[in-house]
Amino acid sequence: MEKKYLAKIIANDQEGLQMISTCMAGAKVRIENIKYLKTNKIFLFSADRIKVENEDQKKKTNSICKFEFIDEVKSKNIDQKNQELILELIGINYLKNKDDYEINLIFDNNAHIVLSTETIEVRLEDQNEIN
Repeated sequence: MEKKYLAKIIANDQEGLQMISTCMAGAKVRIENIKYLKTNKIFLFSADRIKVENEDQKKKTNSICKFEFIDEVKSKNIDQKNQELILELIGINYLKNKDDYEINLIFDNNAHIVLSTETIEVRLEDQNEIN
């Protein structure tokens, strides 16, 4: 039996965030799978992505990307009422703004989500493979 390799990447700096961005580029995200748990300061979303880190075979996997210590979330050009809408994630980057970071989730069609946080704490975890 072949062992299923489920990735788990934890980022707390620019390099780690860049790695998660690379892994998540092209991932498909449904609006209903994007959540901000304000009291817990957690922003997370579930996405279907192609495992780019597994070069020999391009398998699809469902992954959860979780951002912790998020103080504020703003979105632009996203119709949040349309729960069926699927966005394609182009990349993740950040800006340092005085003592805070602004993490930008950039989607197709000029849609984006900005997360305000004091620290970079991001986790990408594969859930299961998609056939």
